[in-house]
Amino acid sequence: MKIITLGILCLSTLIITTSGTLKTNPDIPLYKDKKAPVADRVEDLLKRMTLKEKVEQLQNRASGSAEEIDRIFKGESYGCTHEMNRSAAECADMYQKLQTYMLTKTRLGIPILTAAEGIEGILQNNSTIFPQELAQGSTFNPALINRMTSAAGDEAQVIGIHQILSPVLDIARELRWGRVEETFGEDPYLSAEMGVAFVKGYQKSSITCTPKHFMAHGSPSGGLNCANVSGGERELRSLYMYPFKRVIAETNPLAVMSCYSSYDGVAMSGSPYYMTDILRGELGFKGYVYSDWGSVDRLQTFHHAVDSQEDAAKMALIAGIDLDIDDAYTKLEGMIASGKLDMKYIDQAVRRVLTVKFNLGLFENPYGDPAKVARVVHSAANVSMAKEVADESAILLKNSNNILPLNLSKYKSIAVVGPNSDQTIFGDYSWTDRDTKLGTTLLAGLKEVMGNKGTTLNHADGCDWWSQDKSHIAEAVKAVEQSDIAIVAIGTRSTFLGRSPKNSTSGEGFDLSSLELPGVQMDLLKAIKATGKPMVVVFIAGKPLAMPWVKDNADAVLVQWYGGEKQGRTLADILTGAVNPSGHLNVSFPRSTGNTPSFYNHYVTDRNEPFDQPGSPEEPKGHYIFDRPDPLWAFGEGMSYSNFKYVSCSVKDSVLNANGTINVEVEVENTGNRDGKEVVQLYVRDKVSSVATPVQQLKAFKKELIKAGTRVKINLQVPVSELGLYNDRMQYLVESGEFDVQIGGASNLIAFHKTVTVR
Repeated sequence: MKIITLGILCLSTLIITTSGTLKTNPDIPLYKDKKAPVADRVEDLLKRMTLKEKVEQLQNRASGSAEEIDRIFKGESYGCTHEMNRSAAECADMYQKLQTYMLTKTRLGIPILTAAEGIEGILQNNSTIFPQELAQGSTFNPALINRMTSAAGDEAQVIGIHQILSPVLDIARELRWGRVEETFGEDPYLSAEMGVAFVKGYQKSSITCTPKHFMAHGSPSGGLNCANVSGGERELRSLYMYPFKRVIAETNPLAVMSCYSSYDGVAMSGSPYYMTDILRGELGFKGYVYSDWGSVDRLQTFHHAVDSQEDAAKMALIAGIDLDIDDAYTKLEGMIASGKLDMKYIDQAVRRVLTVKFNLGLFENPYGDPAKVARVVHSAANVSMAKEVADESAILLKNSNNILPLNLSKYKSIAVVGPNSDQTIFGDYSWTDRDTKLGTTLLAGLKEVMGNKGTTLNHADGCDWWSQDKSHIAEAVKAVEQSDIAIVAIGTRSTFLGRSPKNSTSGEGFDLSSLELPGVQMDLLKAIKATGKPMVVVFIAGKPLAMPWVKDNADAVLVQWYGGEKQGRTLADILTGAVNPSGHLNVSFPRSTGNTPSFYNHYVTDRNEPFDQPGSPEEPKGHYIFDRPDPLWAFGEGMSYSNFKYVSCSVKDSVLNANGTINVEVEVENTGNRDGKEVVQLYVRDKVSSVATPVQQLKAFKKELIKAGTRVKINLQVPVSELGLYNDRMQYLVESGEFDVQIGGASNLIAFHKTVTVR
């Protein structure tokens, strides 16, 4: 009798499910039991779902206003949603109501994933606008970017956003491509380091990032967005896959975005080899794959890999695209009914989407916190963070006779001219539109800094950033003639593709056939130079352009890759000395359009070593008969108002095995008269390799504040496993032999060479 009583007591609290899981609460379905294992909750929910409900979990449905929820969703739960037009406060209120609707007005109460672009802050009106991703890369400061995305994550969390459609891990090797601005630059190691920090910052708010675009999207043929990327298996793995491999291994993101391009003729979003065998099998990705806009439909309409939308949906689903954000997957239900598609592929994708929702805790709490939006979103602290990132991202590339910082006792009148002198440019995937005057322009920043110092600012644009209209150049020349010095702000402009961009010269879908300065900006520069006044060029752009004339003729050159809403104040503070520049180039400048590609990590056969001395128009020589193949400004370059001397360098062990670590200690002295930050960079070259390897590859770096007149010792470590290559049989291994370890302040400014041997 005692045994029977005990059994009854146990069954009153624990129900054993058919899968063997102990159910802790008999009054609710297993999938709603937060104490049950996620896998069991997923399976319990999956078996309760109709085919229609499953297919809807594989689709994105765009949200509208709070009043439109029932009209849009009609009592159905979808996998994901997004909203791109409303303010943070309006969106937070709508998402609060939408999640309540999903939990209470749909049959199974499945919450919805809320996604938003978050590359430079959250894409909801009035959110903080941080610097563009290219500017983040030029800080060479992963810890700073981690703090930045942590701040952005706080904003996303109160709005009720669960998924950020960033970071971009594409490699910027094709400068004609409009989306260079969205990348961390041309180097896979830097992209990986910054990407890991970026993702971990958002994860502090229990938000998943969506690294994109998987993969090899950043070097399209002709620089044309969407075009095929040419290359082989070795290049794919050594270069394009590297940042994805690192970010997936080190952050475990719950989502990855596919790309709409092809690699070596194979459309990525329709390839089981890339989207399943490599992404899941080799890289160990465990989340769900979110399609890029149009990537599924383009299997039919663009790649012509199939001849119907149904077949495009089938091809993508089998390849491993779990959620489509267009409408191709609306065909899946009918394909199951007609026997054209195996149900196992539907269930597999639904499992992945539901697993993410359970792992994010959405079934228990899918809500944001609308009451905190006013306090958290665009807070003073977050705006200050945007300024800090901008401060560390700006790159000083030339400073003849230390003309900067400006001596305001010497220059009583300053001309501020150029098409980017009084316009904020945030870049693509910022929530602003093309005509916005939000944020601080260069002119406004200089006015703030000058205050009542008695310096006169004379302003004229002189020309726009794109057209052939020269009629206003004379106005800028007049302003310069009335001044002691000219600050000329030139470059590109881009605007969020979803906000009707016009006359963009950079950004998604706006690619360039020529890398010369667009419009008549070069005519403006030459006219100002002819005045004989000192000329400081401020280049505000989303990509490097070919500017050898600028390098030769400007007295100073300061670069800013779209520095967010405080960009103008950062530039003013650097020009006047309140901020010491510390950014370094994360993408090389070409000498001309024909000089591209100009990336630093080329093969030994691809640049100077086998070539003659460079020629010129006056004296043509061999190969590039009028020019030279190396970049105008190289990866890693960046000046400071401090002077840094590389004093000594030592390697702890010069003979290592495959499991070892290269340990380097570098002593650097600040010989200047003000504190400054230096980026110490370590590159590696495999001296003899069975397949071609780059002349140098960045493998470690550290940004260090060094006080004036002091020395610091900086330690850098490189695991020997990082020295590997994919051999002629596509096996990754570290070959025995000597490696040249290069340490310096830029890829072309190497102070020390050390040799290590791997046995």
